[in-house]
Amino acid sequence: MNYTFAIDPLTSHYKRGFDLLLTTLGLLLTLPLYPLIALAIKLDSPGPIFFSQLRIGKSMPNRVELFWMIKFRTMRSDAELKSGAVWATKSDPRITRVGHLLRKTRLDELPQFINVLRGEMSLIGPRPERPGFYHKLEIEIPFFADRTYGVMPGITGLAQVNQGYDTSIEDVRSKVGFDHRYALALDNPLSWIKMDLDITLRTVMVMLMGRGQ
Repeated sequence: MNYTFAIDPLTSHYKRGFDLLLTTLGLLLTLPLYPLIALAIKLDSPGPIFFSQLRIGKSMPNRVELFWMIKFRTMRSDAELKSGAVWATKSDPRITRVGHLLRKTRLDELPQFINVLRGEMSLIGPRPERPGFYHKLEIEIPFFADRTYGVMPGITGLAQVNQGYDTSIEDVRSKVGFDHRYALALDNPLSWIKMDLDITLRTVMVMLMGRGQ
């Protein structure tokens, strides 16, 4: 790996405080939705309400962190039983009816507030990748691994508000530039707060207009 980004320590401190403040507020505002979402999921398809998946977290000089990312379930419970780890596609038949709505509004990501409080994720940052894809992406995409060096993965990020979620390796390839641009914004507190506030507002618009995938 070529570790090229130096995250400003003061920015890192402020960013964690920003995460805790907005996550607490977000949980208070969205908790009333949890029973409604849970009921809709259970009525729509058999299986658990929540879905957890192993993801790659922050990269450090001596290790790469792993954690279990939590989401509301949007696919059939047997979605990858035969296929193994594969990207979701547009009009993916594995996605349930309620799952389509949750993905469009990004409400399926709400349980990741718990990951933020645990210190496993940030509100804003590069999306965490699955271990099953990571090695292939690291080989095929230059500087792919560098995008999370010292940077906590996020619920949303610059790549998500500009492009959406990944459906192929080409999607990942085009998003690496956004992730590196975000990491560079962490060089000082002023550029970071401008970037995070812009991404936060754009994410809210994506949710309200149902432009998620």
